[in-house]
Amino acid sequence: KGMCGSFNSSIIRAASSHIVEHADQSITLGVVGRRGRDYFVRRRYPIRFELINFTRRPEYDHARAIAKDAIAAFTGGEANQVLLAYNEFKSVLQQRIVITQLLPLPKARFEPSDPTAAVDYLYEPSAQEIFDSMLERLVGFEIFTALLESAAAQNAAQMVAMDNATKNSGEVIETLTLT
Repeated sequence: KGMCGSFNSSIIRAASSHIVEHADQSITLGVVGRRGRDYFVRRRYPIRFELINFTRRPEYDHARAIAKDAIAAFTGGEANQVLLAYNEFKSVLQQRIVITQLLPLPKARFEPSDPTAAVDYLYEPSAQEIFDSMLERLVGFEIFTALLESAAAQNAAQMVAMDNATKNSGEVIETLTLT
């Protein structure tokens, strides 16, 4: 636990910068993790939900709960946009901060090969029911992917931080032995 270098401060700094850049907008946060929650609570940012003290292995249920809350805020008119900020695992030595838009979904471009062939489909259940079900799954999987990426990035950051600490202590031991 802990000892993961600048892992937490990097994502907090990126989120804070985004908030400052969009200071003209009303922003409400959903935070995952104790350090992020503590940082934003101290600065009195409005927090809609928080997820702390969950296992080091995120589960889809965590992501689904976050997705339901995000979708409810968006469809209820409380939010006109939902963004997701997380640490993406690139390699053991490199993590990348990602801020991506979850909602609204980008418009799909569908152009039939024959523009004169307009086809109307019947949906069972209704198209809205299918969309609602798929939306929850899509947003849930996007969040679950972010949770997994972030967990992998944190483990890598901890490995690097502990390796650096081991090397530094070895140098201190050599210096003290020589002295």
